[in-house]
Amino acid sequence: MLPTIGRIVHYALNEWDADAINKRRADYSATCRDNGGPPPTGHVGHVGNSVAVGDYYPAMVVRTFGEGAVVANLQVFLDGNDCYWATSRGEGDAPGTWTWPPRVTA
Repeated sequence: MLPTIGRIVHYALNEWDADAINKRRADYSATCRDNGGPPPTGHVGHVGNSVAVGDYYPAMVVRTFGEGAVVANLQVFLDGNDCYWATSRGEGDAPGTWTWPPRVTA
């Protein structure tokens, strides 16, 4: 099955993804700690639970590349107030790839 815009897939974080997400969240936490709270800029900080390599999260396909391609850009829905843009990711079972959600029977 080919990915199409709007479909939900499961995405496994790779090392770079996990490091980037955790850094954004740690940086915002440090900013709040150093300034006695969130800065009065109106900017929304990255807040959520830590992530690790291999963690799976739901993701929406936001763009596909080429006819019959399985490479897609994804918006990954994290356990927090933020999301992660995973670009040019292929289908597979390894970290850094997406897979179709398993079918569950009642």
